[in-house]
Amino acid sequence: QVQLVESGGGLVQAGGSLRLSCAASGRTFSTYNMGWFRQAPGEEREFVAVISRYGGRLVYADSVKGRFTISRDNAKNTVYMQMNSLKPEDTAVYYCAAKPGDYGLGDAPRYDYWGQGTQVTVSS
Repeated sequence: QVQLVESGGGLVQAGGSLRLSCAASGRTFSTYNMGWFRQAPGEEREFVAVISRYGGRLVYADSVKGRFTISRDNAKNTVYMQMNSLKPEDTAVYYCAAKPGDYGLGDAPRYDYWGQGTQVTVSS
């Protein structure tokens, strides 16, 4: 069982930056691939980024490539996402999620554990 708690969301102007954090409970954090997803009102949850267990593989959605950076610190049981050059279309609730297997890293239904989400609002 893994419990995930996101933080770091807020209101920011277009072009600004935010850093999201996701703290995980338990001693098996390094056995999970960690993903970030987001969901805007009226939209389906969409993949944003994923980082493999020890950080060797990073995958980003095209919409955030070059602006967002995912990272993790296994000693602190925490995954981060640095978000730069934010746009109004980045406005959403952002969720972190944990997945032990390597198949379907971009598929939300394949993730086993989810945080409660943190709101990111980008004003124009």
